[in-house]
Amino acid sequence: MEKVKKVVIIGPESTGKSTLCELLAKHFKGRFCPEFAREYLLKNGTDYTYEDLLVIAKGQIALENEAVATAQKAFNESGRQSKVFLDTDMYVMKVWCEFVFGKCHPYILEQIAARKYDLYLLCKPDLPWVKDELREYPDLERREQLYGIYKNILENQSTPWVEISGDYTKRLATGIEAVNKLLI
Repeated sequence: MEKVKKVVIIGPESTGKSTLCELLAKHFKGRFCPEFAREYLLKNGTDYTYEDLLVIAKGQIALENEAVATAQKAFNESGRQSKVFLDTDMYVMKVWCEFVFGKCHPYILEQIAARKYDLYLLCKPDLPWVKDELREYPDLERREQLYGIYKNILENQSTPWVEISGDYTKRLATGIEAVNKLLI
């Protein structure tokens, strides 16, 4: 059995990713790794540049490394498998870069190739869009377009993945079932 299992939650904005990630971490007594971009944009404003996305990607990697190190320490102390639930990864950064700027930083592509995960949960845009100060795409057509990009990425890589849809209760139940089935 692996010491630390990493589950990534991805999908378009306003699909319940952060909520699901936090609830799964709580349910499985795992580590929650938040999305670095949210705090960065709240602090620095939403008029971001291509270079800002590299800073965000590096900040996300630092948060992920910290969460994994904490989970590894928990394993070392208890001998029990530990889980980290990540509220984004470099696939999200790649899609963001390419969707907004038409190109992607080599660092992000290098991190995609170097990092390994155990499970992806892909959140479908079937929840009502909720406005907040950081969200950019309220139209369902754009959110479905982004969902299609994420789905295509997951279909063309080797890590298992599960689609998450329905209300928040169903999303959590599907997430729990996927983690139990694939990681325990």
